Amino acid sequence: MIDRTRGLRAYVAVTAAYWAFMLSDGALRMLVLLHFHELGYSPVQLAWLFLLYEIAGIVTNLSAGWIAARFGLVATLRAGLALQVLALLALARLDPGWPAALSVPFVMAVQGLSGVAKDLAKMSSKSAVKLLAPKGDGALFRWVAWLTGSKNAVKGLGFLLGAALLALAGFRVSVLGMAAVLGAILVAVLVAMPPGLPGGRKGAKFTQVWSISSNVNWLSAARVLLFGARDVWFVVGIPIYFHSVLSDGTPEGARRAFFLVGGFMAGWIILYGAVQAAAPAILRARARPEHELIAAARGWAWALASIPACLALVAANAQGPAPWLTVTLILGLLAFGGVFAINSSLHSWLILAFSRAERVTMDVGFYYMANAAGRLLGTLLSGLTYQLGGLALMLTVAALMLAGSAIAAGRLRPEPASA
Repeated sequence: MIDRTRGLRAYVAVTAAYWAFMLSDGALRMLVLLHFHELGYSPVQLAWLFLLYEIAGIVTNLSAGWIAARFGLVATLRAGLALQVLALLALARLDPGWPAALSVPFVMAVQGLSGVAKDLAKMSSKSAVKLLAPKGDGALFRWVAWLTGSKNAVKGLGFLLGAALLALAGFRVSVLGMAAVLGAILVAVLVAMPPGLPGGRKGAKFTQVWSISSNVNWLSAARVLLFGARDVWFVVGIPIYFHSVLSDGTPEGARRAFFLVGGFMAGWIILYGAVQAAAPAILRARARPEHELIAAARGWAWALASIPACLALVAANAQGPAPWLTVTLILGLLAFGGVFAINSSLHSWLILAFSRAERVTMDVGFYYMANAAGRLLGTLLSGLTYQLGGLALMLTVAALMLAGSAIAAGRLRPEPASA
């Protein structure tokens, strides 16, 4: 049993390191997306820049659970921070004069390294909650909701920071500055990480990463489709659409559009994070048994699917870009963010509720492998659907994926021990 005071100190330290990481992660994504859009890259080319990031996430999450079980959570957290610093330093070497045949593979490779870093840090932080949270009284749901919600709010600030840095300081200065700040955080974690997290165990086997729990497997399937549906519009389509309608084609107009697009993306993520943190109160989780929360996961998934379905109908009947369409998309996507946050928070709690303490890092790693697979699928489809069919096709695909997520969530059942 972990001492409560030591556990709380370790939780605070892990959360602070995770915040710093996600601030840089959000800023880096917006920097890369807007910088290469400004250089004239197509939606499909922009999507390619992020593919290896998501592929790396699949591989990393599958193996990170075993690595953490073998070497300890502190080791994987430090490794994630160190790799992100290396990725930022590598991006500073990018030359704007390089041809696309060279710059695209280079950025893909660096983004792949960043993807490994992000998922090492995420798996470490989420697994720590299962081990550190007090038992009973809904504490697990509250702790994981706070960690996930605050992380996404910080990542939202990172989107705004990335857009602002690109407009004010340029690409190279921005990534070097972020590398310096994150390097300082890494030094602090190396020197002053409080005790409280367990070390590794030599008997952990790599074959144990594959889940044998039907609940974990169905939840992972729901997660693939949930995050795929978000990233279909989030990664390329909506940012590029908003930039195209908000910019007047002049350099000043392009910079103004950077701030507006970054502001919307930041606001969306911050809203998402705030609702995630409040999800236990919204769902009255403290007073509800597990089987009711499982049923809620299915109902909220169907509610979410209805939003992009309605937006797709609006976009299909619009006669080209118009102010009312932009306003409708903003309001609809903000509503999507709130309902998406409830779904995501339920999933994040359920994976920890379904996991046993002795294999939590491997179950969480497997689940976040599914998360990365969903983001990969969404990233692939984001540039492709927007280029082939515009907003209507992009949002229709999102709605269909969310319907599949609701069907998968319908297969979840209470664990025998807690039924």
